[in-house]
Order: sequence, then C-alpha cells, then structure tokens
Amino acid sequence: MTVHREIEKFLRATNMPPTKFGRLAVRDPRIVLDLRMGREPGPRMIARLKAFLAAEKAAQQARQQEPGQ
Repeated sequence: MTVHREIEKFLRATNMPPTKFGRLAVRDPRIVLDLRMGREPGPRMIARLKAFLAAEKAAQQARQQEPGQ
C-alpha cells in the first residue's frame, strides 16, 4: 500500500482534517493536498509519514486496551 493510500485510510478512520494531519506528521499543513495533486514525497518524507501513522496506530491500540474504558 502506498503512503498516500495509508494516509487517506487513516484520515477516513479518524475523521482528522488533512491540514491537521500534515501539521502533526511533518509540519506541513498542505502535504495531503499536495499528495492528492500528484506530489511524490522523497524517502525521508515517506519515513516521517509512516512513523507518524505507526505511532498513531500504537496509541490508538493502547487507548483501546486501557482498563475501565
């Protein structure tokens, strides 16, 4: 799965606005729009985006496993 598809899937699942995602992930509120318009991120950008997605997934799983929720 491409990083762009992973981002779009994450945005749909979390209802996070694309600009917020960009600011949190790579300090670029336009990154999602740019990807949608055909921008090809470099390897360092891809690594940063994937790291953010992995961290968010881990945090979500931790929240689901908290007792008393």
